[in-house]
Amino acid sequence: MTTILRRLPPSEATGLRTGARHSLAELYRPADLVVLGLGVMIGAGIFSIAGQQAATSAGPGVILSFMIAGIACLLACLCYAELSSTMPTSGSAYTFTYVIFGEVWAWIIGWALILELQFAVAVVARAWGLITVGAITNLGVRLPNPDLVADLLVLVILVLLTGVVALGARVGLRALWIMVAAKLLAIGAVIIVGLPHVDAANFGDFYVAPKTLATQPATVLEVVVGESHAFGWFGIFTAASAIAFAYIGFDVVATAAEETVNAPRAVPKGMIRSLVIATIIYIAVAVVMVGMVSYAKISVEAPLASAFRAAGVDWMVHFIDVGAVLGLTTVILVLIVGQTRVLFSMARDGLIPRGLASVSRRYHTPSRVTLVIGFVAIVLAEFVPVLTLQELVVIGTLFAFAFVAAGVIVMRRRMPHLERGFRVPLSPLVPALSLMATLWLMVNLRVLTWAWFTLWMVFGLLVYLVYGRRHSLLARPAAEPTSHARGRHRR
Repeated sequence: MTTILRRLPPSEATGLRTGARHSLAELYRPADLVVLGLGVMIGAGIFSIAGQQAATSAGPGVILSFMIAGIACLLACLCYAELSSTMPTSGSAYTFTYVIFGEVWAWIIGWALILELQFAVAVVARAWGLITVGAITNLGVRLPNPDLVADLLVLVILVLLTGVVALGARVGLRALWIMVAAKLLAIGAVIIVGLPHVDAANFGDFYVAPKTLATQPATVLEVVVGESHAFGWFGIFTAASAIAFAYIGFDVVATAAEETVNAPRAVPKGMIRSLVIATIIYIAVAVVMVGMVSYAKISVEAPLASAFRAAGVDWMVHFIDVGAVLGLTTVILVLIVGQTRVLFSMARDGLIPRGLASVSRRYHTPSRVTLVIGFVAIVLAEFVPVLTLQELVVIGTLFAFAFVAAGVIVMRRRMPHLERGFRVPLSPLVPALSLMATLWLMVNLRVLTWAWFTLWMVFGLLVYLVYGRRHSLLARPAAEPTSHARGRHRR
């Protein structure tokens, strides 16, 4: 038991600038981190999720759902901010857990992050292909075989963006700035053009009387209650759990800490600012969506586009298409970056093959692990029905959120001497609230999602016991070089 609970010394987790470990070049500045966060948090869902949740779960109260989800994620973001300011490493929650709770828990969190990020890349790539085909069709182009075209587009975008990440973070950052700026312009156009068509009567009092559904209980909470509900406060909170999927991504900013100038101060600012900006943008689009058409008349398939068509502003559909395609493109790009950095950290700790931690001398990036991630994403997106499994992305993320919140409380007690660039206010109250909010979001996920997640984690634990425990660098005898010699390995 003591073997699997061995903890990574804080000095090794934080001594990244000394050349002691495989190191990545400093690239990001505070503004870059905000763009990184907006790149992953604002995708095509900004044009659809408000309408879908208003029509099926929350009515006009979906605006409150966005606020609730934003507050829950902000609590988690504050916890991430403190830990990333203390341990500015590309491993993010994985490394935080390694230092605070021990190796086996770090592996579990790393395994959950692999599920989150790898599945997210595949899910978003598949959605990107379908939305791009839809955008082409909206231009009046008739495609002989839309499904085949979508498959080819998914392959092209994953090969292209994997290549961009593998060939250099600087190239990817420049492309990200351009695409984020373009999609924000498209979103701005949607808000400005939509506002004159908003009818205050559509907001009502932000509350619709609750309804008991005839369907079988699907989420953990519904199973406990024994019934399925929509609308009312139950529906508002249920919608908040679904909307949390849209905000997920600020944690990916933490994986860029090792490559950030003055990371202890820059990373917390970048995460918090990007989340606040994304929340404001989401709420603004939700206000336009709900205000343009009554929740009872919203088209679930294309809510915002149908609202603009009903208002006689058909040309806005093309702005929505451009924003959706660009939005998902940046999401894929940032997710690949985040997944690369997590696996890179796990590899240099020896928990997965250390060859994946090699840094290309020519491109100064962990190109080998990037190519592996791209290949797996292509296989998942092309041959697995990933769109039906997208809740796995959410549960993997929320699982990490819970450990980060608990980690702040434990680290304050165990390691009060560590220097922090940011401190969570009102600790331990705020971390405790973050933990409770995270657990609430988790019980609103489907029982089937929990079952798949449990199977994934059991399989991961077996992988650790067979491989990771034996190959961990902390398993080396004291006389052998430990992780302080890693920087010279395959540099």
